[in-house]
Amino acid sequence: MDDTSIIELYFKRNERAIAETAAKYGAYLHTIAYNILHNNEDTEECTGDTYMRAWNSMPPQKPNILKAFLGRITRNLALNIYNRYTAQKRGGTQTEAALDELKDIIAAPEKDGDTSQIRECLNKFLAELPADKRKIFVRRYWYMSPVSEIAADFKFSESKVKMTLKRTRDQLKAALEKEGIYL
Repeated sequence: MDDTSIIELYFKRNERAIAETAAKYGAYLHTIAYNILHNNEDTEECTGDTYMRAWNSMPPQKPNILKAFLGRITRNLALNIYNRYTAQKRGGTQTEAALDELKDIIAAPEKDGDTSQIRECLNKFLAELPADKRKIFVRRYWYMSPVSEIAADFKFSESKVKMTLKRTRDQLKAALEKEGIYL
């Protein structure tokens, strides 16, 4: 079923929307959550909560790209679960490592702060990156993939991936500062 039809099911409040969403995007959402949480039970809870959030969000929201809309919900839910666990006990997960790499560039925005300027700058930055650099950056910082997995998928050495990430983070910091964004 195509995305437009799935979204129509949400707008009609047809429960089949959830089943169709799970059939089409379940594995994708599971991957996002698992890369952050590394726990099957929490991952299942997170994907289930994603379907509930999508149900409660549509209507009024009508996403342009359903996959990205669902991915964002899943990622945010997974990070909330992750933060809840790490507040109780610090660990050495890929999520913590990836977030730690970004701490000097992007601080957590204030709850009421306007993030649209940051979002626009980040989107422009990513659009201007060469495809491989963009894919490596997104795999690490959106999907929280381990460096070793990224290296294997791109047939690069781990040191090349780490250096690419470091240089890309430096470029992002410079791009943000050029736009007057100091975090």
